[in-house]
Amino acid sequence: MSISKFVAPEIIFGLGALSQVGESALRLGATRLFVISDPGVVANQWVEKAIARLKEAGLSFEVWFEVTSNPKDYEVVEGVKQYLAAGCDAILAVGGGSPIDVAKAVAILATNKGVIQDYEGVNKITRPLPPLLVVPTTAGSGSEVSQFAIIVDTRRKIKMTIISKSLVPDIAIIDPVVLQTKDARLTAATGLDALSHAIESFVSLAATPLTNVHALNAIRLIARYLRPSVACRTNLEAKAAMAMAALQAGLAFSNAILGATHAMAHQLDAQLDLHHGETNAILLPYVMEFNQLACVEKFAQIAEAMGEDPAGLSIWEAAEKAIRAVRKLAGDLDIPEKISVESLSEEYITRLTQNALKDACIITNPRDVTERDIHHLFTLVLKRGRAGD
Repeated sequence: MSISKFVAPEIIFGLGALSQVGESALRLGATRLFVISDPGVVANQWVEKAIARLKEAGLSFEVWFEVTSNPKDYEVVEGVKQYLAAGCDAILAVGGGSPIDVAKAVAILATNKGVIQDYEGVNKITRPLPPLLVVPTTAGSGSEVSQFAIIVDTRRKIKMTIISKSLVPDIAIIDPVVLQTKDARLTAATGLDALSHAIESFVSLAATPLTNVHALNAIRLIARYLRPSVACRTNLEAKAAMAMAALQAGLAFSNAILGATHAMAHQLDAQLDLHHGETNAILLPYVMEFNQLACVEKFAQIAEAMGEDPAGLSIWEAAEKAIRAVRKLAGDLDIPEKISVESLSEEYITRLTQNALKDACIITNPRDVTERDIHHLFTLVLKRGRAGD
């Protein structure tokens, strides 16, 4: 077996785990926390509940929640400005992937200076970051345990992928109770995002036995519990299972990286400001069809993890069941099969293709990809119409 590394934060998981925020911040040596969130999370009072625990622990704080979906470079600039002006010495992110990714980016610039574009790529961070504590409020992004941060460069209209072990949060507090305030569409999109993480990391060229264990269990949990989680906000069994699935998928992709689905999704999200989970859900079956040639045995394992019966089938037929199961799950949750855009010019698709080939996630895709391959996949997934239809 080749040598591999596995990185993960301290993880506190369970119903009511949010109550551990204050004590956890104290253990990190924090005295004044910069609390990053977004308006939706604030409206659902999860930030208020976290702040109550900070107060109990005798900690001071500054709250900033001007974060949008697909977080932008200028939001990071504003966050750093606010962090420094408030004299904070640690960061608490309460929210989905967007607030957590912004928290990571703010942490980078708070101690390493420069602009966030300086850190695009792998291992560009040279100085220690402030202590980082995160409370995910969706079951999907995996950012609470990953060494990734994804930020939109608004000038180039691309999503920058920043990868470093420095970005793994110090403590991740995962409380399934907070998932009860998410509507059905967001629950579906984030759950399918987790599925794309699990599947892409399982077939990644950088996969290891340890990442495979997490990825396969995440697939099993999502196949069983995503539908009931979408159907009922108060189903705590399903919420807890999806929180665990997102966590395990996050651990898997943080260490095994991803593939062409994410390399392509990052470009579409940046261009069209789509929901990342829905973009991945649409792209995933097309990319799986392309990758099947390279990882047919693993696809057969995915089919079993999704509850399919491979008895009497060839390995290729079993692998095809995995793709059909993914399409069926997405269809049951009202995810469209294509992405509608107003422009389908050759130049538009070529630009998306060239940017996808530069994305760090393309490196670990299990099948070699050419510009022609990615161009063809984009052509399959895009149709003329209104963006987001």
